[in-house]
Order: sequence, then C-alpha cells, then structure tokens
Amino acid sequence: RTLITPAPFDAFLKGAKDAMTAEQKKGLETFMDQGCAGCHFSPFVGGQMYQKFGIFEPYEKYTKSEKVDEGRYAVTKSEGDKYVFKVPVLRNAAMTPPYFHDGSVDRLADAVRIMGKIQLGKDLSKEQLRDIVSFLHALTGKIPAEAGTIPVLPSLE
Repeated sequence: RTLITPAPFDAFLKGAKDAMTAEQKKGLETFMDQGCAGCHFSPFVGGQMYQKFGIFEPYEKYTKSEKVDEGRYAVTKSEGDKYVFKVPVLRNAAMTPPYFHDGSVDRLADAVRIMGKIQLGKDLSKEQLRDIVSFLHALTGKIPAEAGTIPVLPSLE
C-alpha cells in the first residue's frame, strides 16, 4: 500500500548528522569506496539500471542456485542480455530475505559477500562486510501505520 518508508539514511541525506550511527556512516563510506554505488546509486540506492549478475564469476557458483536463470535473455534472446537483471533497490533490504532474483541466499551478510566477489571481483573483509551490512540497516524505514489498515474502496453501485 505504500512505498514510502523514511529511513535514517534519508534524515542523514537531509543533513541530520546523527541520524546514522558511526558504524553505519563507515559502512556508507565502505559501500562507496568498494564500488557498490556504481550500480546501487541515487536516493533509491539501486533500481536505476540493468546489470549482468556475475561479472567476475558465475553467480550460481556462490549462490548455489538450483536453476540457472539467464535473466533478460529469456525474453529478448539477445546474447548481451544473458544473466542481466534489474539492479534492485536496497531500501528495506535488511527486512526482505531471501536475497537475489531466485531467493537462493538467506543472510544479508552472505549476499553482500557474494556481490563483492562476483560483481566487484573483491574478497571483502569481515570488517567491510559488517560495516556495509550496518549501512544497509540504515536503509530500513519505518512502515507507516496506515499501510497496515484495510482501505475503504468505493462501491461499484
């Protein structure tokens, strides 16, 4: 019923320096320094482009996906679209497991580790993983109370 879930990150972007914890700010810095923001950009933190899933290595090697999904290729039949998916918005990601297009990964830290490896070609340290996951929690917004109420719809009579 709603896509608006204001998060600490939003307050931080508006200038509230204390809206995010020191660890979340460090995570944002790590997120940007490691290259995550190359695809997950804008206030939406993603959702603005399509990208191959598995740039450096095949995704299924790390996700253990039972079925390999060829992405947009299934629709376009264009070789350039093999394993290409829409980059997801990371808003509320901490609340929305399982991860990836096929739900193959249960833990957020595992998803971040896999993305570092297959998308960036990097083995993120435990500290980098912890910091990025902390930042992702700053993208978790409060769900407005009215989102849980049943709407009164107009009658057809």
